[in-house]
Amino acid sequence: LALSTSSFASDEEFKFSKKTITVSGKKIVAEIADTDRLRARGLMYRTELREGAGMLFIFEGEKPLAIWMKNTFIPLTIGYFDKNKKLVDIQDMAPVESAMVENPPSYPSTKPAQYALEVPLHWFSKNKIKLGAKLKY
Repeated sequence: LALSTSSFASDEEFKFSKKTITVSGKKIVAEIADTDRLRARGLMYRTELREGAGMLFIFEGEKPLAIWMKNTFIPLTIGYFDKNKKLVDIQDMAPVESAMVENPPSYPSTKPAQYALEVPLHWFSKNKIKLGAKLKY
């Protein structure tokens, strides 16, 4: 009986493009998750996210969104942006402790959104970014 060393797809199998984006003039190099496959993968299985980096989830239209922390081991803050790229919600997200967590926390947007930006924990507050800020990319 042969056992695989990992049942998880490697990061190399997921090709995220990167773009420099700004929120209230603060730059971030964001990986872009703009397909169902990339949005489903997100920041899963990573152990770090450096300052100045993030992931921008882009959805087809504005609607209530919910991002979960399945297999996500990094403490994050998420900013939800509406169709006009205006910041409508900010939430801190707790990491899971292991891949064995069956019901990871989910963080629903308080208002309809089309974009979700995951960044290192407290990035928005450290940069004094408030609701109403604009996303540019």
